[in-house]
Amino acid sequence: PQVSYRETITRTADCEGKYVRQSGGRGQYGHCWIKFEPNPGKGYEFVDAVVGGVVPRQFIPAVDKGLREAIKEGVLAGYPLINLKATLFDGSYHPVDSKEVAFVSAAKLAYDDGVRRAKPVILEPIYSYKITVPDSYTGDILGDMNKRRGRIIGMNPSDNKMQEIIGEVPMAEMGSYAIDLRAMTQARGSFTLAFERYEEVPKGNQAKIIADAQNDD
Repeated sequence: PQVSYRETITRTADCEGKYVRQSGGRGQYGHCWIKFEPNPGKGYEFVDAVVGGVVPRQFIPAVDKGLREAIKEGVLAGYPLINLKATLFDGSYHPVDSKEVAFVSAAKLAYDDGVRRAKPVILEPIYSYKITVPDSYTGDILGDMNKRRGRIIGMNPSDNKMQEIIGEVPMAEMGSYAIDLRAMTQARGSFTLAFERYEEVPKGNQAKIIADAQNDD
């Protein structure tokens, strides 16, 4: 199966988004200041901290809308961005030219700049696994899992000379595992996988993921 990578930020950044367009007649004007913060395990959260009407109430949902659209693509490799807290705390408006679409665009400009400043990283899905094999193959399985960046959590021997190996492994390393396990155990092994969480991809691997995404474009 295809690996579902995600992106997230690791630092806090305050950023400005300003969208101004003049094309004869009425123009468009939207301006916002947003604080972007990591929000581990809580998904996307939008906070309205505007005071004094610097951004009129009717345009605040447009900022939220712009950010919700923007997080569908991260800035590193285009994967969805997760666990982001965005606080709208300042901005300005034009009494004639400000409209919803301009604040949507301003929010996206702030997002693009802010997320880049906030030290984004790529996350990968981590799965728990249970592998059941005859005792005699245990060493081979453990060695192979180590190469796959897997972690061994425990082992449960059974009465019929079988061994259950329990651990966690990045999904990116398990694409051909059904075939590989069959080859290693002469078709006497079995395994199950279950999603656990997302973790940051090692720096060296992130560079390859970003390069591959750029090549796909």
